[in-house]
Amino acid sequence: MMTLAMTGKVLPYKNDFGPMPGDVFRAPFPNPLHGISEDASLDAIRTLFKTDIAPHRTAAIVIEPVQGEGGFYIASPDYLKALRALCDEHGILLIADEVQSGFARTGKLFALEHSGIEADILTTAKSLANGMPLSAVVGSAKVMDASGPNSLGGTYSGNPLSCAAALAVIEVIKEENILERSEQMGKMLAERFAVWEARFPAVAHGRQLGAMAAFELLDSDGKPDTQMTGALCAKAREKGLILLSCGFYGNSIRILVPLTVSSAVLEEGLGIIEQSLEALS
Repeated sequence: MMTLAMTGKVLPYKNDFGPMPGDVFRAPFPNPLHGISEDASLDAIRTLFKTDIAPHRTAAIVIEPVQGEGGFYIASPDYLKALRALCDEHGILLIADEVQSGFARTGKLFALEHSGIEADILTTAKSLANGMPLSAVVGSAKVMDASGPNSLGGTYSGNPLSCAAALAVIEVIKEENILERSEQMGKMLAERFAVWEARFPAVAHGRQLGAMAAFELLDSDGKPDTQMTGALCAKAREKGLILLSCGFYGNSIRILVPLTVSSAVLEEGLGIIEQSLEALS
């Protein structure tokens, strides 16, 4: 198995108990903000496939098309297409983790759609049932049928209430033009990020795909400012707004408001962030 992470290194994944069974390799997720270009990331993966271990023992490449906890960094369509080609070349699976980026968050039902490719397996949860406890693993018939009848299941699979919520979510996405709304929200966020970057020296690297958006806080030397990020979250909380930080350095502020939010409420939240930035500047 190979995962794409923000380490910038290629090495067997280790935890407190040593190497994980089956050799899980970690490859760098492309992020020019931290010195990892898409070419460098692909070169690292291709180098790994030249070893004696990876080509014969790698079952899949797992990637978030837009990183969640990793910082909301976006894999470009060209990069994802290159991964698809690598998987096809070596006869392995491409697995997309869309737990955070799925169900209209990025302006498409799934973020992978922006690249025009399909994964062999796709995982989803969270927005799938509007917060009700439900997750799903979706894949091609060839993959999902490979284990045979009655071989897959779970103790809480198919909870009726959660499934009803998921069906309602799908109907709302269709009836209320949520994909279009996600794109509109993304433009609003991008415009506000640009204003903040011009006004506040600490704000930088605003980014979004649909309504999945984030910006970073940097110190006077241009380095990640984790302390100010914490201070901003605390100041916003005092004003009634809960913010979530994320990223390899913990200095990214992510915006994950409900896609059904009104423009007035969204503007109110952005106003609190702006007031908080003013108080800390």
